[in-house]
Amino acid sequence: MKTFNIIENDAYLKDFQDFFVDKQKMFSAKLKDFTNSAGNLEQFANGHLFFGCHKTLNGWVFREWAPDATEIFLIGEHSNWKPEDDFAFKCYGDYWELFVNKDVIHHESLYRLLIRWTGGEGERIPAWATRTVQDEVTKIFSAQIWQPDTPYQWKYQKPDNTDYYPVIYEAHVGMAQEAPKVGSYKEFKDNILPRIVNGGYNTLQLMAIQEHPYYGSFGYHVSSFFAASSRFGTPEELKELIDEAHKYGLHVVMDIVHSHAVKNEVEGLAKYDGTSYQFFHEGSKGNHPAWDSKCFNYDKNEVIHFLLSNCKYWLQEYKFDGFRFDGVTSMMYFDHGLNCCFTSYSQYFNANTDMAACVYLMLANKLIHNINPDAITIAEDMSGMPGVAVNVSDGGIGFDYRLAMGIPDYWIKTVKEVKDEDWNVNNIYYELTNRRSDEAAISYLESHDQALVGDKTMLFRLLDKLMYTSMSINSQDYIVDRGIALHKMLRLITIATAGAGYLNFMGNEFGHPEWIDFPRTGNNWSYHYCRRLWSLNDNQSLRYHLLADFDKAMINVVLDNQCFNEKFPYKLYDHVKDQVMAFKRNELIFVFNFNPAQSFVDYKFEVPAGEYQIVLSTDDTLYNGFGRIDCEIHYFTVFEDGRNYIRLYLPSRTAVVLKRCETV
Repeated sequence: MKTFNIIENDAYLKDFQDFFVDKQKMFSAKLKDFTNSAGNLEQFANGHLFFGCHKTLNGWVFREWAPDATEIFLIGEHSNWKPEDDFAFKCYGDYWELFVNKDVIHHESLYRLLIRWTGGEGERIPAWATRTVQDEVTKIFSAQIWQPDTPYQWKYQKPDNTDYYPVIYEAHVGMAQEAPKVGSYKEFKDNILPRIVNGGYNTLQLMAIQEHPYYGSFGYHVSSFFAASSRFGTPEELKELIDEAHKYGLHVVMDIVHSHAVKNEVEGLAKYDGTSYQFFHEGSKGNHPAWDSKCFNYDKNEVIHFLLSNCKYWLQEYKFDGFRFDGVTSMMYFDHGLNCCFTSYSQYFNANTDMAACVYLMLANKLIHNINPDAITIAEDMSGMPGVAVNVSDGGIGFDYRLAMGIPDYWIKTVKEVKDEDWNVNNIYYELTNRRSDEAAISYLESHDQALVGDKTMLFRLLDKLMYTSMSINSQDYIVDRGIALHKMLRLITIATAGAGYLNFMGNEFGHPEWIDFPRTGNNWSYHYCRRLWSLNDNQSLRYHLLADFDKAMINVVLDNQCFNEKFPYKLYDHVKDQVMAFKRNELIFVFNFNPAQSFVDYKFEVPAGEYQIVLSTDDTLYNGFGRIDCEIHYFTVFEDGRNYIRLYLPSRTAVVLKRCETV
């Protein structure tokens, strides 16, 4: 029996070797099946080149997969939205096809399908539609022919992956503007990209790109998987945004949703051909109990074909540099991870694990890296399943990175439930570095999840109502001083201990106040809380811009010194009672004094011998600190008792980053 590297790296997994063997066998069988039928996996994932609407020399050809349909008609402006025999599809066994003369429909024509089945019929947006639009008056969605005379001409090369570790700016195009409205791709390109680049981030993660009928779903209830959301603009405008990001050297990652689909029948895939089981599981298994959505059946080759083609489409048509896969936990378990605490390995490898979903994710990762070896894939897995970010050949699922989703939960629990004087630096270090050595993780203090109604951003949690009254640089308030100091320290220690990357949601770098509340009935369809208040950051009389300045300095220090080249930091010192901790990461030494009341003079701990200088201080007045630390001082180690020690002044609630002078 084959032994995988993942098991050799973790002896506790030996009891579950059969699971890994069975998973690999199922993966190999699927891969063989697909390559035998199509030649290779990349060719198998060409469904978007066959199905949907395609321009030919003399017109347009439409193809659909709808196995239980009895009739399909193309309806639209050309037929006064009525079914006509001239626009009836012909069935060719596995698919339906219709040719339409070029004089009948044209670029920007609107259309839908009328699909009939035994006992019923319904209008549908084509499953493979690459553009859909919503009528502003009727709110009805239609597919739209999109074939401009001049295709978009790409101008810039994809960024280089040399020494690349993702420092991600998670962003939502629609809510990225300050004006109370839906922002556009063009506005994001012109107004937000420069902010991201200036902030030092090297990766842009775009949310809500796949078309979704309800804006308030944050893009997670997808209806048209191949269509870039038209509420933000045209396909060319999205391509221009991505192209401009590449110009700046940004990698662009798409937040892709293959874990579930919206329940809508006209706009989405539900009961597409009259059955509930075409794309999804039948019965209750096909319904997500927490998300009110439909669950894909990853056992069906046609579903895998659809989803793999979707991955290839976004990589090639829009030149995305990779994907953050949403809801991986929900995919991998039949109960979607809702009824399990995952406290033992046996809870990962049992009858609750959806092997077919795991195999789909393995195939998707293989396909993505076959198409673009430099592409990155990130798994949103809350369960912590071993091997999610391990190569397929080594027994894993194949993602490049996994999100360290327990870290923001840990920080929220700490800030809410633990008194400042009881913060345990040993526990902090353990929680931030508790990850598998064979998997690359991306850490974060807060993402969009922590900014939604019902939760709070970290600074809002620390300051609460004082964000409205006491953020002037001239105001004095102990609670504000505490909150700002901790905001900087928590972000710094989170990125400094991160496994292989870091993530921030837009606006949180300057401590964006309040929450995100999309327009809905309950708020009278207001955009007031569905925007980003950049003016707060731009206002020099407020403290927000000082937090953004610290965020930029923090990122630059970490990236310039290649901290992520080392998988783990190396702890140099900790003292639970003093609440002081120090660790080394590559050439940098990070020192934290979480003590809320006590400052320490000539605080001594062991470090590698040399002459040191402070390269970053959370107490610097540049970042709304008190300026108690002189960053111009050079610190020399002293040899005592066979060890090298350094002595530092550590004011309360501060952190400093040191570097040896010969490497400054």
